[in-house]
Amino acid sequence: MRERTTQRTDSTHVLAAVRDLTRLELITEAVRAALEEVAGTSPHLLDELVDEDWGLRYGRPVRLGKNPTKPKTRILATGNDAVRLLEHLYRHGTDHTAGPRVQALRKIVVQNYHRDAAGHLRWRTAEKEDGPGLPPSSRAIVSPYDTSARYARHGHIISWKGFSAHLTETCAPGGPNVITDVVTTAATTHDSQVLPGIHARLARRGLLPAEHLVDGGYTSLPHLAQATREHQVTVSGPLRSNPTLQHRRNEGFARDDFHIDYDRQQVTCPKGQVSAGWHGPYPTSSPTAAPLIVARFTKSQCRPCPARAQCTSTADSARTVGFPPRELRDLQLRVRTEQQTPEWKARYAVRSGVEGTVNEFAHGHGMRRCRYRGQGKAHIQHVLTAIAVNIERLSGLPSDEETPAPRRPTAFQDYLDQREIPRLKSWRTLGS
Repeated sequence: MRERTTQRTDSTHVLAAVRDLTRLELITEAVRAALEEVAGTSPHLLDELVDEDWGLRYGRPVRLGKNPTKPKTRILATGNDAVRLLEHLYRHGTDHTAGPRVQALRKIVVQNYHRDAAGHLRWRTAEKEDGPGLPPSSRAIVSPYDTSARYARHGHIISWKGFSAHLTETCAPGGPNVITDVVTTAATTHDSQVLPGIHARLARRGLLPAEHLVDGGYTSLPHLAQATREHQVTVSGPLRSNPTLQHRRNEGFARDDFHIDYDRQQVTCPKGQVSAGWHGPYPTSSPTAAPLIVARFTKSQCRPCPARAQCTSTADSARTVGFPPRELRDLQLRVRTEQQTPEWKARYAVRSGVEGTVNEFAHGHGMRRCRYRGQGKAHIQHVLTAIAVNIERLSGLPSDEETPAPRRPTAFQDYLDQREIPRLKSWRTLGS
């Protein structure tokens, strides 16, 4: 292994070792799991609570399907059972509520039920349905048996409950591709948030690359600048395109058509008007997005303009232009220009090879499905898989030593040879 070569990173989805449950199945199974836990530690606590109805509802793993009978009745009955169980356990002391299944039940109840103004238990619905809202996917528990698994969706094709695994390997010519870093994250963690941690771990091991090839999910202006500033690593990957409506439609005046003067803190439009306001930089809602400076033009500047239809469609007819601070803007322009060159495209073409490594992990070594529950144990599985892949790759290399001498014959083999009695020289010839 040598430092300052080229490495590449990609991610894949990993399925948690849990069943795919509907929300009603989730709360029902959470009650059953808590009952199993209490029955194993303090069964006498259930004597005052469990009756025949509870035995019918929670006596076996739940399987209701997507269209169960009387869903509203089941939702309220299960919610009331969950609340009764939790209140009963808390009355008998916090020692009986510290188990992982009981704690999972408490969180699942909070995430799926709420109290109305009259104090009645109600099923949570999305805010767009005029409900109290549901927790975001980054916090929503999907199974009482693995509270670290999360639901995520990529586009309209891939959705899963579990984690994401990020694999980094060397890709320098003339040697084996060695796995240098493996990280397991929640399924909802964005790829670009993983990049600083990868570089920090590689720095501790003395394995930092000179160039790091990634796909568009990992690239963000702040992290590209951070990698160069802190680790002297060039992150190569397609930057996101200009987000303005004009750029997406390929018509009108996009942000790049405006001249930005950072020294004077003003922006000049393609028709020669100078912005009347310069505000920011403001932090953005995304942790991976660059801070934003906003330059504003006035109505008196935009309304009389003959090119207004090409520039803005806002109700007040005044254009605003958002852009990152100078150092990030210069980096953005430089990277986008470089990415149009044949040299950069030839270097970046090597990145696609990591997809074969992902396929090797997922299908050749069973990484697609977790063997254990919990993100920590899933990460151990992925690390051990990476070690196995490295051993497999390195063991196939030719030895630097001379070819070993042939094995000396045994005493009986020597006896046969001296008397010119034929013998088999290899076990592979048996039966031939």
